[in-house]
Amino acid sequence: MHGWIGETFTSDVGWSHLERLADIGDRMAGSPGEREALTATRDALADLGARDAHVETFDVQGWVRGSSGIETPSGETEPIALPRSPAGAATGRLVDCGDGLPADFETDLDGAVVVASSTVPDHYDRFVHRREKYYRAAEAGAAAFVFRNDTPGCLAPTGSVGTDDTPLGPIPAVGVSREAGTRLVRRHEGERVTVRVDCETPDATSGVVRADIGPDTDRAVHLTSHVDAHDIAEGAVDNAAGTATVLEVVRALLARDADLSRRVRIVCFGAEEVGLRGSKREAERIDPDAVQALVNCDGVCRGRTLQWYTHGFQALGDAVRDVADRFGHPVSVRPSQHPHSDHWPFVARGFPALLVSSEGDDRGRGWGHTRADTLDKLERRTLREGAILVTGVVAALADADRIDRRSPEGVAADLEREDLAAGMRATGDWPF
Repeated sequence: MHGWIGETFTSDVGWSHLERLADIGDRMAGSPGEREALTATRDALADLGARDAHVETFDVQGWVRGSSGIETPSGETEPIALPRSPAGAATGRLVDCGDGLPADFETDLDGAVVVASSTVPDHYDRFVHRREKYYRAAEAGAAAFVFRNDTPGCLAPTGSVGTDDTPLGPIPAVGVSREAGTRLVRRHEGERVTVRVDCETPDATSGVVRADIGPDTDRAVHLTSHVDAHDIAEGAVDNAAGTATVLEVVRALLARDADLSRRVRIVCFGAEEVGLRGSKREAERIDPDAVQALVNCDGVCRGRTLQWYTHGFQALGDAVRDVADRFGHPVSVRPSQHPHSDHWPFVARGFPALLVSSEGDDRGRGWGHTRADTLDKLERRTLREGAILVTGVVAALADADRIDRRSPEGVAADLEREDLAAGMRATGDWPF
């Protein structure tokens, strides 16, 4: 009955695709590497037997990295620019805003070069995203933003700024390692420094991969991931592993003994790392009655316990727990909202959607968004175990009774209650 489970434990379909994507290198949105990854994913889905595997393209604002620098009285520090930072230079007194909590920006920052950490303290009740820190600094009058990694190892962090309306942010933004950022503040806080960013912003093209398996029903479970990654690393965890998991799940669903009751639509997005451009476009175009549920794989494989954000849908949490109990495998179910990654444009419209990722030891990204996001951090065993659970959940949702949408007003109320709304308004991401 469960022969597909044993096959998944010996399959290399997902891992081979993970290696394929990691070996491309730069998969920045709009780049040749991203196009190669989209095409490779389309071909891999077709080889597995998925129907109508194809890539649909769309236009994006490109961003190509140049050189960057932080000039200080004692010399120059070499940071990396944050994608969608505007080109230019800004000079001002260096101000350390610590963890970058909202209250940390309630001070005199007019014309300042602001430094803020990539993480938040454990006692704070929510995670504060990089873009929220950036826009709070800009709103307070800062002339430039320096994003200091919290993870040791001389690793400068990346991550995009900008909004849908203005894809390039208002002030230059760079990332520095924990060590360089600590030294910068220790030696030069209060002194005048200059942040310089050089970049190009050409018109570019991204895309989305689509394919189907199962019966040709009007209503479908959507299984999603993103194929793009930041240009500085292989993007193994974020998010080659997510797309690799999708392929392994597709293989397992096609190998299951029982037939699916509903169609499963596979959607692998481009341009996630620059404002969820692919998934926002998809959510705006889709028929609401066509979605039974959405399962988005992003950040899986870095740990063996999967965490599932259910966004207030009890039926989704029940499905995850039932599968975990049946397989005797631990999971972490979080009913809260998570407004970052490709499921979010769907959740904001009331679609039932799960984000599945790996439970980490801290609130930061770890190796993510640095040059250290490489294949050697991951294991086949972890990918295979995770794929088995995701396969079980996708199949259960395909077989489940109709799951009704939530009202966007209900989602907005959750965001207010969970203290996420203010940050989303600060970044221009409030969709209601």
